[in-house]
Amino acid sequence: MAVLTYIDAIRAALAEEMRRDESVILVGEDIGAYGGAFKATKGLLEEFGAERVIDAPIAESAIVGVCIGAAIRGLRPVAEMQFADFVTCGFSQLVVNAATFHYRSGQSVPMVVRLPAGGGVAAGPFHSRCPEAWFAHAPGLKVVVPATPRDARALMLAAIRDPDPVIYVEQKFLYRRLKEDVPADDPPAELGRALVRREGKDATVVTYGAGVHMALEAAEALAARGRSIEVVDLRSLVPYDGETVLASVRKTSRVLVLHEAHRTCGFGAEVAALVADEAFAHLDAPVRRLAALDAPTPAEATLEDFVRP
Repeated sequence: MAVLTYIDAIRAALAEEMRRDESVILVGEDIGAYGGAFKATKGLLEEFGAERVIDAPIAESAIVGVCIGAAIRGLRPVAEMQFADFVTCGFSQLVVNAATFHYRSGQSVPMVVRLPAGGGVAAGPFHSRCPEAWFAHAPGLKVVVPATPRDARALMLAAIRDPDPVIYVEQKFLYRRLKEDVPADDPPAELGRALVRREGKDATVVTYGAGVHMALEAAEALAARGRSIEVVDLRSLVPYDGETVLASVRKTSRVLVLHEAHRTCGFGAEVAALVADEAFAHLDAPVRRLAALDAPTPAEATLEDFVRP
């Protein structure tokens, strides 16, 4: 058992998998001697060497392309984008090549792309995007968004060991704001399995990532007013656990879908559609969504708070 922050848990999982499996390599900008933009890879160059912790040029398309080739040749690469926003430069490599390769050739592409995402740190419009819905729309990619240090480790282990390309969305806001006991013998998470973070009977909040902590804080405040809120953490968006969502909605009859990404075409729309299709008879009120405004993220902290949910 170790007490780890969210980013410590990511680093611990990377090191654990690199010790377990020599085919695991890391590729990214400044991830070696500098330890990464957020220090997620600090110390790994010293332990594993430059052949497995590879500093790449500022060329995200090349980073993703190299990882696809390495995966096809039997390695298990983990790519770091310094900020999630920068993955746009490698978008075609991911959604056209990595996502479709198994369908086209029968060849697995076991790779992970780490995306430090989200706001709350006054980083402005080029460094605060939540792009998970883009990749959820690309068949062949899996998408996970851990909300806690324990899940950050467990989902990273699962992502690295998975035979398919996995988009691993990290919440920058949580990097050093959370600490949690993380058992060293925790198994990898099961992709597609949600967790009920708080039991309740009056309404359900379905969320993921930083939204989990927003929901838990609100549920605690509402409990003081006699309201019982259930909080469902999806953890994995592709695949996602619709049955846990529906079971909760059938119990509470009211649902709010919460996420930090923009509201229009956000992943919450998919969850809302599922509830409307499969649990309409159990609803006592319309499905509601709470998300960021459809606007770029301001760099000024007060304005950013206005745009975020």
